[in-house]
Amino acid sequence: MSAKTDINFSSVEFLAKIKKRESEAISRLVRTYTEPLYNACLGLGFNGETSEELVQRVWGTFFDVAPKFQGRSHIRTFLFGILYNKASELRREQKKINKSDPIETTVESRFSEEGHWINPPIDPEQFLHKSQMLEIIKECIDGLPLSQRMAFCLKEIDDQGTSDICKILEVTTTNLGVLLYRARNRLRECIEKKA
Repeated sequence: MSAKTDINFSSVEFLAKIKKRESEAISRLVRTYTEPLYNACLGLGFNGETSEELVQRVWGTFFDVAPKFQGRSHIRTFLFGILYNKASELRREQKKINKSDPIETTVESRFSEEGHWINPPIDPEQFLHKSQMLEIIKECIDGLPLSQRMAFCLKEIDDQGTSDICKILEVTTTNLGVLLYRARNRLRECIEKKA
C-alpha cells in the first residue's frame, strides 16, 4: 500500500497527533489532501490563484478547529465541508468587491506590469479545436446554481460518496438526488444549446 492509503486519517491515534500538532501527521495530511482540495476549487470555477488561496484558507481553518474535531465524520469530509463553506464565503466577498469593470481584472490577469503576455495565446484554430467543448461544459457548470454546482462537482469531479456529500452539503439523500437530477438536466440543456 502507498503512504497515502495506509493511514487512517480519522483514527483516534491520528487525530490525537493532529490535535498535538505533530509535524509528521500534519505533513502527511497536507500532502494527501492539498491536491484534491485544489482540484475541487478548480471544479467550482475558481482560477488557479484563487484556488490556492482557498486551499490555504481551508488549512488555516482546519488547524484552528482541529483540537475540537471529534472524528464523527471522515477527515476528508470535514476538510471538504470547510472548503465549500470557504468557497461560499469567497463568492459573497467577490460579489461585494466586483463592482469595478471586469475587463480590468481580465487585463491584469493576462499581462505583466511591462505589458507582455503572461501566457501567450496559442494558435486560434488549435485553441478552438481543443477547448471549445471543454469551455462549453465549464461555462455550463459555472452557470449552475451554487448548491447544484457543489453537488455535481463533489459527485462527478471529486468522486465523493453520497453520504459524504450529504454531510458536506447538509442535505438528505433525497435532496441530493434532486440537486443532481436538476444539475444534470440543466447541464444537458445548456450544452445542447451551446454545442
